[in-house]
Amino acid sequence: MKHLEIEKIIIKYIHQEANYSELKKLDLWLKDDANSAIFDHFVETEYLIAINLGDYNLQKAKRIVRKKYELQRRKRKIAFVRRISIAASIVLILSFSLSLLIENNSVLKNSTAKTPIEIKSNKAILTLNNGEKISLDSNKKYSANNVKGNDKELLYLPRTKKTDQKLAYNYLTIPRGGGFFVQLSDGTKIFLNSDSKLKYPVTFNEGEARKVELIYGEAYFEVSPSSKHSGDSFKVFTKNQEVHVLGTHFNVKAYKEERLISTTLIEGKVKVNNGLNAVLLAPNQKAIVSNETKFIEVLNVDVSHEVAWVKGLLSFNEAPLEEIMQTLSRRYNVEVIFESEAIKKYKFTGILETKTALKEILKFFESISDGDLKFTMTDNIVMIK
Repeated sequence: MKHLEIEKIIIKYIHQEANYSELKKLDLWLKDDANSAIFDHFVETEYLIAINLGDYNLQKAKRIVRKKYELQRRKRKIAFVRRISIAASIVLILSFSLSLLIENNSVLKNSTAKTPIEIKSNKAILTLNNGEKISLDSNKKYSANNVKGNDKELLYLPRTKKTDQKLAYNYLTIPRGGGFFVQLSDGTKIFLNSDSKLKYPVTFNEGEARKVELIYGEAYFEVSPSSKHSGDSFKVFTKNQEVHVLGTHFNVKAYKEERLISTTLIEGKVKVNNGLNAVLLAPNQKAIVSNETKFIEVLNVDVSHEVAWVKGLLSFNEAPLEEIMQTLSRRYNVEVIFESEAIKKYKFTGILETKTALKEILKFFESISDGDLKFTMTDNIVMIK
């Protein structure tokens, strides 16, 4: 059976859309031990998303999927839930992993594979209140009176006594191709994505709102609740909005080159205010603020896809190629050039792992575009035509 045919059957099977004839083909195909690894990777990827990016147990996942298969095989009924598009909107990581495994060239299986452009996954520049800049890299550890850190994280010690003084601010700048974690003095946890900059106080004054500013970029917040801080609220500022937090998990995306600022609520409650309008978000909702207007749009979303980047995944849902390449540009620290406006509008749905070599991702985009796309990479420049 051709790999494209089995690829479609596996995707339909995972989404409970395969009929009995397709299930029979899948059963025969799985009897070949050489195909088990391919199937396992499909199952693993599906369950990474299904369990909201939590801890994954492959053997348990396989038992659940195979149990479903046996049930359908015994009943010999057509299991139809919904149709899935297989062309440009194919689930990228599923098809991508299968293609690479068949070619015996999977960087997902070989963690030591070299990428053409090195991804500096953990790197940051700490700017102190006096203007001194400190590079947080693998060559040294950083330690001061109330903070310690390394190339992966920066941890501020909790406040030990009441303070009422002028706040001293630090800045964390994450370069393109980077990613970093910081825990503030109040216990709030912040994950910073590539090409981001955060301003925050070294300590907070009791009786005052805890305020930080995402100057640009993307950050995922796990805010220490107000109940632990004498009722002091937590606020996140960006260029055109304020997020009022009561103790919650949420994501803010506010890149310099993008005209939209998005705030996605995972847990708890936040209020988004852009100066003229304000909205209260419920979990699984996203507020979108435009840099050009004062209107706030609220959407219901799958939050697991919105915060996939925290777990090292890039998730796209009917996203234009221009948006996808913008994300890849930040993650892999490359410049992207389109030879025509039309190809920017090609849309894809799927999930990619950030440890995958960029050249393999580009090769896959070419393969599913039926020859419409051609990628060339020279040094740090990707040309698309």
